[in-house]
Amino acid sequence: MVKLSDSDQMVTDPAEDIRGRKVIDRDGSDLGKVDDLLIDASERKVRMLRVEHGGIFGIGATASFIPVDAVKDIRDDVVHVSQSREHVGKAPRYDPDLVDANDAYAELYKHYGYTPHRNSYLHPM
Repeated sequence: MVKLSDSDQMVTDPAEDIRGRKVIDRDGSDLGKVDDLLIDASERKVRMLRVEHGGIFGIGATASFIPVDAVKDIRDDVVHVSQSREHVGKAPRYDPDLVDANDAYAELYKHYGYTPHRNSYLHPM
């Protein structure tokens, strides 16, 4: 997978581009903002949200990755996910110096209880 912002691809309908939108967990707690979308480059589909939280003006912010399968609703510039803040906070972290990208994606899907898409983690983050 690659970040949409690092690719030459774009969301077909700009109204469907959820980058910059607030993310709320199943209990209404703020999880941060959608910083970027991770796409399966071969299938040209969004597979994960990259959600940043904490920090000031992006400095010191932490990123969490949430499969799009967890998105239960998008309205009023807010993305609602089916997971709790605690569950998202316990998701495996990705460090390219320590963890293989394929293993990281597999662990993320497993953590959230979803089956990985066939080609969704063939490229580095």
